[in-house]
Amino acid sequence: MSTLLGKRILLGISAGIAAYKSAHLARLLKKAGAEVRVVMTEGAQAFITPLTLQALTGEAVRTSLLDPEAEAGMGHIELARWAELILVAPGTADLMARLAHGHADDLLTTLCLASQAERVMAPAMNQAMWRHPATQRNARQLETDGWRLLGPDAGDQACGDVGPGRMLEPESLLAELAAFPDTATLRPPDASGLKIAITAGPTLEPIDPVRYLSNHSSGKMGYALASAAAERGADVTLISGPVNLDTPPGVTRIDVNSALEMSEAANRLAEHIDVFIGCAAVADYRVAQAAEHKLKKTPGRDELTLTLVKNPDIIAEIAARPPASGRPYVVGFAAETRDLETYARDKLTRKKLDMIVANDVSQDGVGFGSDHNAALLLWRDADGSPSQRRELPTQTKPAMAAAILDIILGCLAKRHDTASS
Repeated sequence: MSTLLGKRILLGISAGIAAYKSAHLARLLKKAGAEVRVVMTEGAQAFITPLTLQALTGEAVRTSLLDPEAEAGMGHIELARWAELILVAPGTADLMARLAHGHADDLLTTLCLASQAERVMAPAMNQAMWRHPATQRNARQLETDGWRLLGPDAGDQACGDVGPGRMLEPESLLAELAAFPDTATLRPPDASGLKIAITAGPTLEPIDPVRYLSNHSSGKMGYALASAAAERGADVTLISGPVNLDTPPGVTRIDVNSALEMSEAANRLAEHIDVFIGCAAVADYRVAQAAEHKLKKTPGRDELTLTLVKNPDIIAEIAARPPASGRPYVVGFAAETRDLETYARDKLTRKKLDMIVANDVSQDGVGFGSDHNAALLLWRDADGSPSQRRELPTQTKPAMAAAILDIILGCLAKRHDTASS
């Protein structure tokens, strides 16, 4: 918890039933060594009292923008300048909407606009409210504006519904805040000067001119990674299979169809890049000889036999490159339906990857085609041993991309420091 020691954290609490968790969160933050001050909306006080938070933090709780005593010295500006991190937990659909549209109609929203601190939110609401297009637009806008969204989690809700919308548990939030590798601050590492190549989407392996073999993939995770890296200043090349997505700003895109085409593009770039992220769902096999013309049904014949041959293992090819030929830092992805960590750890070791991002695609609401994801990250320490592990809870794919990139950049910095020492 050393990254939180002495950190000045402004805990914002809005009007959701999950506000009861905020008391435990405040206690954990204090135990981790952070300085904590609390701001509550008017509605939040219907769920938990300011006196409770004051007892836990040892600081007076602010509740009103129009408090004459506090505002005699422009108290809200002083508080905005004091904070190094603004953590809103819970963040209701209403608060997200107001912040996404730049409102400053109470103390908490005013502080969020007046402060240059890092901003993190733990959304919490009914699953239908979270899934509503308006809330999803607001979530994307907040991330564009620099907010980091942690969660929400999925499961049973106070209203009786089941689905995404639960606020992350205080222990999970604390782990998220404290787990940025090798950084003494929550500010994301800068990627300026890095050259990053990312594969995304599916590959299409032709059977004949109208049919093909493929894998499920919307490309959303790979495109989110490309966008996050470009926003941090990296020189990003996106090798994309066929998807219905716009190229992120500042990203160079190479369109491919087959695994062979993706392999050729990846290997061509490999010696010129610092990081390679294989996020594409590459088909493992292709038809040995695609038919020149459309295959016709044969009367009385109910079966069709296709001879398949293995496609190149792109991520293993890049990882097998010797350092002298320009081997980049290699990050793979693994979509599994069972034994997630076992298969992911095997793939990390067998393919000699530096990091692997594994997700359980059997879960509802995450993975293929979804706007959300949850993942297990495994990576090698600076000495090359595959010993590091971190779980990323359910969150939007842009938020997950930012978290994954934080870890990658932290690992690169640690390797650089180790090599220099």
